[in-house]
Amino acid sequence: MQKPTRTRRQRGFTLLEILVALAILAIALAAILRAAGAQTNHAEALRERLLADWVAQNRLALHAARGDWIATGMQNGEETQAGMRLLWREEINDTPNPAFRRIDVSVFAPDDEQHALRKLSGFLTSQRRK
Repeated sequence: MQKPTRTRRQRGFTLLEILVALAILAIALAAILRAAGAQTNHAEALRERLLADWVAQNRLALHAARGDWIATGMQNGEETQAGMRLLWREEINDTPNPAFRRIDVSVFAPDDEQHALRKLSGFLTSQRRK
């Protein structure tokens, strides 16, 4: 039997290789967590905008259903949609046709009345529908 001339080398990773692999893994996991957090915030913002859209549509539908003829000017109020409190503002303006008025509905979050989550426009008529 022959004896091996070289000593057998241990197989495995060195400490340096493991530290480099862990550093790469940590950077990748941090990026994944950041992306997941951004998606969560984005989903909440979409939910707020959807609820604001429903409030704006409801305001226009309410006026259409009642056949309202509102005086020009501003109206403010608040509505709760899916447990979320939202503020709305309606701006009613005359149009060149005296039988129509334009109504612009803006919906805001209670903590930021400068940034509208949704703006929607419609028209009111002076004649009731039959």
